[in-house]
Amino acid sequence: MSAQQAELVEEMFVQLAGGASASEGKLTLHKISPTTLYFSDRPERVVGHMTTDAFVEDWAMGPDSFAEDPPNAVLSFIEPGARAPSDAVVVLRDPQMAQPDLGYSIEVLEGELPASAGPCTLFIDPIGRPLSPASIAGVRRRERRRERRRF
Repeated sequence: MSAQQAELVEEMFVQLAGGASASEGKLTLHKISPTTLYFSDRPERVVGHMTTDAFVEDWAMGPDSFAEDPPNAVLSFIEPGARAPSDAVVVLRDPQMAQPDLGYSIEVLEGELPASAGPCTLFIDPIGRPLSPASIAGVRRRERRRERRRF
């Protein structure tokens, strides 16, 4: 793979939490995992994890950041007493760590979020633009990629 092709690898992110609550444009992930998983699709499969604190710190880094282009995400959750998970599609903005919780400002695009839910997983879309060689966030992602295990 050429250096230019490596620049086009888009990483998707996954956050796990012990529960969630939502109200008035806010989503809080309770007992958030200390690590955020990331992966990419073909042709180059990249997988790994970073601290959730680092994920939040990198949110606004560079011109191709999530702050500039907020990601869509799917929250898959289990409501108390439910036998199967439900999900909702949201736009994420302004992450705020308050250990052991992580909060986001959200806009619901599809589905409904319950006032409270049990264990949940947040699947976050990649940054919408290719990585720029000059971007700070792109440099950080490229540095992390060098340390990742490739399949």
